[in-house]
Amino acid sequence: MMDRDRFPVDPWRLVETSFDLEDTGVTETLFAIGNGYLGMRGNHPEGRDAHEDGTFINGFHETFPIRHAEQAYGFAEVGQTIINAPDAKVMRVYVDDEPLSLDVADVRDYERSLDMRDGVLRRRVLWTTPSGKDVRVDYERMVSFEEKHLVVMTVEVTVLNDDAPVTVSCQILNRQDGEDVYGGTPTAPKKAGFDPRKAERIQVRVLQPQEYWQDKLRSALSYRVTESGMTVAVVADHVVETENEYGARTLIEPDIAKNVFRVQAKAGVPTRVTKVVSYHTSRGVPARELVDRCRRTLDRALAAGVAQIAARQREWLDGFWERSDVRIGGHDDLQQATRWCLFQLAQASARADGQGVPAKGMTGSGYSGHYFWDTEIYVLPFLAYTTPLWARNALRMRYLMLPAARKRAFQLNEHGALFPWRTINGEEASAYYAAGTAQYHINADVSFALAKYVRATDDIEFLHREGVDIAVETARLWATLGFWRTMDGAGEESFHIHGVTGPDEYTTVVNDNLFTNVMARFNLRFAARTIREMAEVDGEVYRKMVDRLGLEPGEPEGWERAAEAMHIPFSPALGIHPQDHVFLEREIWDLENTPPDKRPLLLHFHPLVIYRYQVLKQADVVLALFLQGNHFSDEDKLADFEYYDPLTTGDSTLSAVVQAILAAEVGYQDLALEYFRQSIFVDLADLHHNASDGVHVASAGGVWTALVSGFGGMRDHYGELSFDPRLPADWPELSFVLHWHGTRLQITVTRDELRIRASDGDPVGFSVRGVGYVVGEGEEVVVRLEGQGPVIAGRPTLGQLTDVRREDGSYLSASVPTVTSSIPIILGATDVEHGIDV
Repeated sequence: MMDRDRFPVDPWRLVETSFDLEDTGVTETLFAIGNGYLGMRGNHPEGRDAHEDGTFINGFHETFPIRHAEQAYGFAEVGQTIINAPDAKVMRVYVDDEPLSLDVADVRDYERSLDMRDGVLRRRVLWTTPSGKDVRVDYERMVSFEEKHLVVMTVEVTVLNDDAPVTVSCQILNRQDGEDVYGGTPTAPKKAGFDPRKAERIQVRVLQPQEYWQDKLRSALSYRVTESGMTVAVVADHVVETENEYGARTLIEPDIAKNVFRVQAKAGVPTRVTKVVSYHTSRGVPARELVDRCRRTLDRALAAGVAQIAARQREWLDGFWERSDVRIGGHDDLQQATRWCLFQLAQASARADGQGVPAKGMTGSGYSGHYFWDTEIYVLPFLAYTTPLWARNALRMRYLMLPAARKRAFQLNEHGALFPWRTINGEEASAYYAAGTAQYHINADVSFALAKYVRATDDIEFLHREGVDIAVETARLWATLGFWRTMDGAGEESFHIHGVTGPDEYTTVVNDNLFTNVMARFNLRFAARTIREMAEVDGEVYRKMVDRLGLEPGEPEGWERAAEAMHIPFSPALGIHPQDHVFLEREIWDLENTPPDKRPLLLHFHPLVIYRYQVLKQADVVLALFLQGNHFSDEDKLADFEYYDPLTTGDSTLSAVVQAILAAEVGYQDLALEYFRQSIFVDLADLHHNASDGVHVASAGGVWTALVSGFGGMRDHYGELSFDPRLPADWPELSFVLHWHGTRLQITVTRDELRIRASDGDPVGFSVRGVGYVVGEGEEVVVRLEGQGPVIAGRPTLGQLTDVRREDGSYLSASVPTVTSSIPIILGATDVEHGIDV
């Protein structure tokens, strides 16, 4: 799936052995570095031939009015998009005034690597100049995890076989408002085909210059964002180490700062330039104050020294891998890809510090830098089980959004709070309500993530102090959004939720979406249980919560009653759970006969065409079967998986990870491994052809879940830890770490046994295939395994739906929408009209 001559297997590094302009956008993403606050795409230091010169700061955004073709009450009014922070990556090298430019240079040796043990991007180039001089150029770039505002970059130039004048030009550029050398002039938007996943482009100037200056080798630029009012400052300082003679020149303008070092290089004598950079942003602090903060950051860094900063980075990452590493025996290619995915999760969330985790992290402008449900469902489980502090920070972001979420719920005629489907600043930024605002399940996803965090950590203090506000306000929304119905003659009441969209964005604004109903049921129960336990455990905290939220005495009981009566769709005729009330009434989209050049469907078919068919962008019901698996039988899971898998396009990168987990559980073990490989290489092999827009962070989080919950068989239903492994046939061993209530557990799965070793902490109870065990501090429990669960060959196909009728007696049929009519395929029946047996 990857060119292994160019990208060789290395368990701890991503390595590139040759330069290629054709996939520059992808490699910029793959070699991006960041820390959750600040991210830099893997642009080459020459600052040329880039797909996107990207330096992004979490939450640093511009706003703009959303112009709807037809306006209506309650539509999102203000858009938000991440913007490019000033670019400090440029460190250009000239020899004999000839620039090093990789597209034309005579490069005799090249290697670029991202080392996941020390978080450093390195590049080594051996260049022969037109005059025959051999030059070695070594470059390093590091975004500090410990000092979240700090970047360290170095370039070392050695002319190997002759004396020569060498110039190193270090620059800071305002690329947001101009991508040429000097910036300053807004560029026309780059031409590209229609793709709703890409960021909006703003046609007017975004960054308004504020304070800018130079002092010796230190340069500063600062700006205020035109509409959002945010401020940013970047200050760079430089250290030159060489035995060669050199001089320095400077240039400062509102959109560019230059520090240029002219060196009289002797043969074999290296010149090393270190560029230490600090970024600070704010939602309202004056730019001058941010400049002062940058100066203090640099003063600390230079006092400590670059060597000490590097040592602390390595120490920080040693701790991360001790908490987070997943080891796959005998497959170094999968090991490399797994660690790359886990490293992306650290780069996207480690220093988010109360901000969200954007869908692309800080690796690209895709999805406009917005926060989605991706964090709660796909990223937060990894955080909760490896570094709980990061999970709590991510949840606090949602807590801080509650005031805006309450306003949004009121605007949509509901009580409680409604979290935005996509946002940066807490306000809804989704212009297409059918596939955006209508995804009310975001409320339940946030509460589910809260519950998972509390289960894993036992952090009752956070739950009672802030988390309960999320649980109560989200439950209140379901209580008013849903409604009661009584069936004639039966006397039984049921609770329904209409007019919503589930995770599958190819089916919108439906009634009784199964995923939404199942997750809302969880949300209601969790809120009621949390209130009840608070009253029992701490009366004072409970009373403060009641006063703060205005909780009425009967609300928790009402939530429980609605949860118990929640309508969960089921089709007796097909023996499956319909995705929604009318999903099964639609015709089936024949994906097996859909031309590859018509994928993904959203780029080739009008939404109304897609909405008329049984076809899924991502596994909707299947995700519910995983997240709420304790409420479905093994038979339900198998039947649902076999029905929906052939209907799922995989057009969403969020789909394959969940399909891998359920495939492993129900027995399609080879298929599970196939889906897992699709997930783990989604960016590394650019399987969706949009890795150039940034890393798919949620997919990377899903890789961890697929390993731990899919192949490792871990579940935490009802707050109880359990295992039922499904180790792939050619994997000798799978090993991972979980933290449960503060105790570190090392879990190792082989084909014959499961071993759990506990470190410091309280004893941990768990079960393996229904049998209970306890492991104490410093102990190891070994459980013998009889096989790895059921095994079913092949994969589900549309052919399995032969001779199947709906409740109304009609046969299921499959077709592909085309401009020319085609004969429909009637599954397992005779087409009387055309006289064809199918």
